[in-house]
Amino acid sequence: MPSMISVVIPVFNRIDILKDTLDSIARQTYPEIEVIVVDDGSRPPVELQEFEASGSPFKKLIRQENQGAPAARNRGFDESRGEYVIFWDADIIAEPDMLKKMSAALAVHPEAAYAYCDYYFGRHRMPAGPFAADRLRRQNYIAVTALIRREAFPRYDQAIRRFQDWDLWLTMLEAGNTGVYVPGYLYRAVPHRSGISTWLPAMAYRAPWRWLPGWRGRVREYERAREIIIRKHGLA
Repeated sequence: MPSMISVVIPVFNRIDILKDTLDSIARQTYPEIEVIVVDDGSRPPVELQEFEASGSPFKKLIRQENQGAPAARNRGFDESRGEYVIFWDADIIAEPDMLKKMSAALAVHPEAAYAYCDYYFGRHRMPAGPFAADRLRRQNYIAVTALIRREAFPRYDQAIRRFQDWDLWLTMLEAGNTGVYVPGYLYRAVPHRSGISTWLPAMAYRAPWRWLPGWRGRVREYERAREIIIRKHGLA
């Protein structure tokens, strides 16, 4: 019997896309899935009828006051039972074989603690590539939506407000845990006004574009958040 995968979905005011996300989970070809939704203080709150039109194997809806995505993910993990866990944000629409491919990669690579892939952000391609520790120490190229072995998950640092995925992978790397790359664009993140939609093109971080009025503040915010990760993990 296949091992269970726990899908943890933190939600904060993304109710508009949640049904599509759940439908995408319902279409997964992997047979053993449980879905745990953590409503992190949405206004209005997520209601159970959001799940009635979906065939996803929904198990539990948890509500809490807004504490941020790391706390919501940790809470969902605490309520989960699967041998594998994946943190599946409420704006992720996946290919039907994503979980099957990720779990197969972990079966073939028992030395790997997690499996990750390429994805789309809207129309933008976000390629990942094979795992390389030196590259990971320089930049985050692995997104949060990765399949993780339960025993390897160290929990999210709830004090980190940005680059939470990078912080997680670096923490796991420091414990001797690495990832395995699954080639292919296996999911799409739907852009919105907060969170991942703060993405800017690479040129925005270089002179002279970094000083443009529309980008300057966001570049500074990015650099301050990145410096927190660099200091925490002792990166050059």
